[in-house]
Amino acid sequence: MTDVKGFCEPRFEAVRAALATLLGKDDVGASAAVYVDGEPVVDIWGGYADVDRSVAWERDTLIGVNSTTKNVVALCALILADRGELDLSAPVAAYWPEFAAAGKEKVLVRHVLSHTAGLPDLSGPTTVEELYDWEGVAAGLAAQAPEWEPGTAAGYHALSFGFLVGEIVRRVTGRGLGEFFAEEVAQPLGADFHIGLPTGHDHRVAPLIAPVSLTDEYAASAPFGPEGTRRENTGVTIRVKDANSSAWRRGQIPAVNGFGNARSVALVQSALANQGSAGGVRLLSPRGCEPAWQEMFRGTDRVLGTPMCWTVGFGKFGNAFGWGGWGGSLVASDPDSRMTVAYVMNQMIDRDRQEDHRGMEILMAAYSGLR
Repeated sequence: MTDVKGFCEPRFEAVRAALATLLGKDDVGASAAVYVDGEPVVDIWGGYADVDRSVAWERDTLIGVNSTTKNVVALCALILADRGELDLSAPVAAYWPEFAAAGKEKVLVRHVLSHTAGLPDLSGPTTVEELYDWEGVAAGLAAQAPEWEPGTAAGYHALSFGFLVGEIVRRVTGRGLGEFFAEEVAQPLGADFHIGLPTGHDHRVAPLIAPVSLTDEYAASAPFGPEGTRRENTGVTIRVKDANSSAWRRGQIPAVNGFGNARSVALVQSALANQGSAGGVRLLSPRGCEPAWQEMFRGTDRVLGTPMCWTVGFGKFGNAFGWGGWGGSLVASDPDSRMTVAYVMNQMIDRDRQEDHRGMEILMAAYSGLR
């Protein structure tokens, strides 16, 4: 098995063994972390930061976690709601008046957070470069008509989620989502996670590695619909080469361009599993955490084509809530056991060609440590 570095409490030794096995099989480099009661019990890493296996994955190696970033975005909204600055049951237009256009006056903040707003696609941008124009994308969403009556159905808002929540946060606070997160979450916690990576950190970034036998032209594909046919991808095509670019690192695409490691991802999300505090820092009240696991929608997701349970900001799976990212990263929190588990990696797996259970293997190993 591959050598794994870091700290692991003896009762969670199965997590270290699981990561070592993955690094000896499918992974090139990866990190995993487990927090219980808002404190670290596992913080491990291993392998290599590059495809040539010449640069070691270090304690502070960063990786783009793609849609695992959505968990962080949702947390920011819940913090504002807990402070009384954002009403989850209010119309989005109460904070963003232009958003009422095209029949969206009844779209609620909680609809946006639960992927039920009817805006799964960005109708305007056709290139990755256009995603860097925040005001342009936000204006396009404000003018867009919903695909269904908001609140009556769900469809995964892959890119629009971050712009929608981010613009609400900007209207409420006067700060961009990345800035708000850095000042109100990352800095108080000492979390090494970034939405829009500042210059000076590039040397720590492990590039994403395309799935085996594919190149960095590999793109996120539209999922299969309920009838087994692939849903038409009407939005921007994002390739591995785009996600590895310096422009992507500097941009603000909050649904998908967060950079961190398992330690930082787990630390941030552990507050929601631990009644609002992590590492001795309180981010929100115990009651303010509850929307994270309160069911908003259950049924077939129109975009993913699979049965889903969406809460206010997260996917819910049994007692746990969280979400993963394109290629394999994952974070999940269980409020009953006050545990959060995170896994991030550079070797992507194409789920159309190969099943990917890596994150779940780390999660199940963590649960074994609770027994």
